[in-house]
Parts: sequence; structure tokens; C-alpha cells
Amino acid sequence: MAASSLLSRLLPMRDDRGSSAFFVVLLAVAVAVPILHLAVPEGSALHLSTYTVTLLGKYLSYALLAVALDLIWGYCGILSLGHTAFFALGGYAMGMYLMRQIGSRGVYGDPVLPDFMVFLDWKALPWFWHGFDMFWFAMLMVVLAPGVLAYVFGWFAFRSRVTGVYLSIITQALTYALLLAFFRNEMGFGGNNGLTDFKDLLGYDLQSSNTRVALFLCTAIALGLGYAASRYIVGSRFGRVIEAVRDAEARTRFIGYKVENYKLWLFTFSAALAGIAGALYVPQVGIINPGEFAPINSIEVVVWVAIGGRGTLYGAVVGALLVNYAKTVLTGALPEIWLYALGALFVVVTVFLPQGIVGLLRRKEATA
Repeated sequence: MAASSLLSRLLPMRDDRGSSAFFVVLLAVAVAVPILHLAVPEGSALHLSTYTVTLLGKYLSYALLAVALDLIWGYCGILSLGHTAFFALGGYAMGMYLMRQIGSRGVYGDPVLPDFMVFLDWKALPWFWHGFDMFWFAMLMVVLAPGVLAYVFGWFAFRSRVTGVYLSIITQALTYALLLAFFRNEMGFGGNNGLTDFKDLLGYDLQSSNTRVALFLCTAIALGLGYAASRYIVGSRFGRVIEAVRDAEARTRFIGYKVENYKLWLFTFSAALAGIAGALYVPQVGIINPGEFAPINSIEVVVWVAIGGRGTLYGAVVGALLVNYAKTVLTGALPEIWLYALGALFVVVTVFLPQGIVGLLRRKEATA
């Protein structure tokens, strides 16, 4: 009985098929990719290169970010245009740990200071870098840095009853302010160049095939757990309240619910998920810089969710995977038209498919 109750919360009746399909496909990919990369000979047409494994891992980290945004936008009506700020903060926390692991193997050979600090003639490690030589501390910061920022920001915003487009503008201003701050060399985060030249993670070479596969699997597991946690939330009593907040906030407040608290905790949890996505992204792409804070990146995440179908979670995953695959193809062949293509796709989906790809599939099923 307990297992069936948990399953019913994870997979609400209206979305059980889509969520079940998501878990089946994710499991299949998590099994197939390592086999096709490690067991299939390189000369075979079925072999997956290290580049492809890394690219797929990056896509899955983006999918987790999309799930985080869909949780607050699709189910609570909070349109955040600054969610990549939380993604980037998680990425910087991971990047700081990876930089501390370089030690004397850096260009300047300093066992404590990262290369960019030696270049800028820093004499000592800043206080906020201490502790990042320990993996557990870095992972704690991956969650705490975005989570605390989201909590503080949300506490002021939601208690001031800032909603709608005004809240969206403020979230975009937040990420732009962080962009400007992290660009400054004196902040101690690498300035314009960011953090890069990582060597290993927990003693394992980041360039080896086994490490790349392990990172891919960790990202797949994180996506599955993040999705399951989000599905549990929206299938619970808490989830029903946040949907009521989305549909009729004033009425929900009138009948006695502390709307601000529900929004605040959901926003904080969503930010923590985004931070985890950023931490998984960094060791796979090999760099984190202030460009990740760019407002256009947050807008792209909104486009992913809108195209896939907001308010479904698995639709956000579909949108993230499809749009980023299209971006990879188009930026490789015709890089100058990518932003135009993305804008046109968003307009078409908004006008003709307001519920995204998932909504289109649902309508086809209903008419079949």
C-alpha cells in the first residue's frame, strides 16, 4: 500500500504515461550510452565518441535545469527570467573545488593559489575559497549558494507581493547584476575568463573515457531523482496548494493559506535543483565563466519549457533536449541564424501550440 501511494504521488493520473515513458527512456539511455562508448569498438558505426557522451551529459544537465524552472513556472506561475543565476552559482561552486584540486600542476606551479590569482599578484587565498579543497564542502555549497540566494530574494519579493511581469523583470535584473559582479577580477572568481583548465575530480582524470561516462551517469541519476522529487511535490497536498496559487492566488490567500511561504520554499527548492544542474555541467564542459549569468541564457530556458510544454515536467525535458540538439546542429552549420530560428520557433509555438509539444501529443491522443 505504501509503495502504491508513493507511486501515485510521483505519477499523478493525468501524467502517469508521460512520466513512465520518461523514466523508461532515461533508464535505457543510461544503460545504452556507456555500453556503446566503452564496449563497442571505435571503428563501429554504433560506437559513441567521448565528445558525444559529453554532449549528452550536457543536455541532461540542461534538462534538469528545465525541470527546475517548470516546477515554479508551470505549477506555481512564477516566471523566473534569472534561473541561470542559480545554475551558474552551482557551477562556480564546483569549479572552485576543481581549481583547488589542480594544486602545483597549474601554469605557475603554486600549490595553493589558482593560476589567475598568481597572474593578478594575489598574495593569499581569499576567505571564501577556504573549504573548497574538500569535496563534501563544495557539494554543500552547490546547494546552499543558490538556495540561500533564492531564499533571501524570495523572502523580500514574495512578502512584498511582487508578481507577474514585475517579478520576472526583477529576477532578470538579479542575474544581470551577478553577471557584472563576476566579470570583475577583484571578485576573485577569474573575471572574464572564469574558471577552467580542470585536471581531475576525486582523483580521476577528467579527460578519461571512464570519468566522462561516470559524469554522464551521475547527471542521468540526478535528473531522475530531481524529476522524481519534483513529481512527488506536485502530486502532494503541497502541490495542490501551489497549483491553486497559480490559478487563483488571491482566493487561496483568502481561505487561509500563507501563499508567500509556499512560493518561497518552492522557489528555493527549484534554485537548489538548478545549482545541482550547474555543478554537473561544469566538469563535463570544462569551464565556467560569467557568460553563464547572461540574461539571454535564462530566456532560452523559458523557451525550452514553453516548447516542450510547461506544467508537465517531462515536457520541459523534451523541450530542453530538442532545442539544444537543434542549437548544436544549427550553430555548427549556420551559426548566424540560430537566434533568429530560436525566436521564430518560440513565436510559432506560442501562437499555434500554447501547450507545447506535449499538448499537441495529448490532443492527438484525445482525438484518436
